[in-house]
Amino acid sequence: MRNRRPSTGGKRRKRRLGGGIGERTQCRFCRERVEYVDYKDIDILGKLLTHRGKIFSRKRSGNCASCQRKVKTAIKRARFMALLPFAS
Repeated sequence: MRNRRPSTGGKRRKRRLGGGIGERTQCRFCRERVEYVDYKDIDILGKLLTHRGKIFSRKRSGNCASCQRKVKTAIKRARFMALLPFAS
């Protein structure tokens, strides 16, 4: 016979970790109040790419959704102008 835990009447308690929603940090572009991500700024855009040339996700880069879309457009423009590699 297997050892079983005492029955809770079919209801399970949810264990909460953390303390709920904490303070969210702003992305680097929102902190600096950047309205336009320049495709010619290779230093900033290079930090948002992997060594293979892939764009980092929002979770990894820390950008908000609107700034991530601006970054995506800027990276694609820089690739088209041959400032950044498509792939390495």
